[in-house]
Amino acid sequence: MTKKTKVSWMMYDFGNSAFSTTIMAAVLPIFYYDVAAAGLEESLATSYWGYSQSIAVLIVAVMAPFLGAISDFSAAKKKFLRFFAFMGIIASILLAFVNEGEYIFASILLIVGTIGFSSANIFYDAFLPEIAEEDEIDKVSSNGFAFGYIGGGVLLAINLMMILKYETFGMPNATVASQISFASVGVWWFIFSLPLLKNVHEEKKTVEKREKSYAAIGLSRVTTTFKDIKNYKHLLIFLIAFWMYNDGISTIIKMATIYGRDIGIGQNALIAALLITQFVGIPCTIFFGWLAKKITPKRALYITLYAYLFIVILGYFMSSALHFYMLAICVGLVQGGAQSLSRSIFGRMVPDNKHAEFYGFYGISSKFAAIFGPFLFALVGQLTGSSRLGIFSLVVFFIGGIILLRFVNIEQGMKEARAETGKVDVKPE
Repeated sequence: MTKKTKVSWMMYDFGNSAFSTTIMAAVLPIFYYDVAAAGLEESLATSYWGYSQSIAVLIVAVMAPFLGAISDFSAAKKKFLRFFAFMGIIASILLAFVNEGEYIFASILLIVGTIGFSSANIFYDAFLPEIAEEDEIDKVSSNGFAFGYIGGGVLLAINLMMILKYETFGMPNATVASQISFASVGVWWFIFSLPLLKNVHEEKKTVEKREKSYAAIGLSRVTTTFKDIKNYKHLLIFLIAFWMYNDGISTIIKMATIYGRDIGIGQNALIAALLITQFVGIPCTIFFGWLAKKITPKRALYITLYAYLFIVILGYFMSSALHFYMLAICVGLVQGGAQSLSRSIFGRMVPDNKHAEFYGFYGISSKFAAIFGPFLFALVGQLTGSSRLGIFSLVVFFIGGIILLRFVNIEQGMKEARAETGKVDVKPE
């Protein structure tokens, strides 16, 4: 594939990452609590936000394998990506019209936007093995995440400046500035989706004649995949390992701000830490793409997971804003590397004719990871009365992932995937 194709693919990450930073992580949670849920009890506002997140995650987790299977059958990854991306874009823009007390409207838009964002990413990820050659898949995957850090971080910085200095931008208050920031996410996402929609083309394949509904086809293919997945032993082990350690990573991402507030760290420090993570992640994600080529992807992934064990321990002893900044830097060092290497390692072991279908299962792993980690964090914190022990409990996920990863032979996994097509040329892990 040409450099133009790869850059066009990466630019989509540059655009859609604004949804995860501005809407999911930084601005909307505060806006929802202070404005959309105004008048509700504090505990109810927090609960409704959590329920909205859980509903969106559950819907995406159920849909993911069906969407992937249908996409592979119809050779329509790009059409599905476009549909769900526009769903997320429109929901982001409509968030600008949420006013005080309209928490139901905000929740619906959050759910719709999250479904669009997460579902589109399934098809975006599934393009990776098609646009990148075997010897550059780690680099392309890492660069894609780096582009995401840049795009998401730049717009977040602009939006936070706009909210904190709303008078300078000619706005009456921070609420209006927040509403405009939501609309900016949709516009940003749309603009940087255009290169992919124009320049990235799906591999041509013979489309099977359809004799039943796409829903029935999806159910049939998902059922078949569950039955056949035993033929991809190392891919399956890797998926379970990924579920374990990504559970820990997702929990750190989702709970770090709440944990910081719980131990008394100020809002400005928390916002600054989020920006630090974004911009430290840019060069470090690219670095891990380079490192994977030097020491193999699996060893590079091990480095990130051992670093996360250190992060959890640091989090347990954290007591000041300085410590939180240190935590943010450490997360920025390895977060993008862990995610991009996981995606590229998985892509190596996926059968050529089942990219979207298997990335749907990959998506399920990451989505369900958003459920169990926070639950354990909250449960341990509630039972012990200490959120510090809650954060420390995450070592279980990283240790479990590291142990399972030792049983994954990437070279053998690649051979299993290529067996169907007769391709057996693989490189050592």
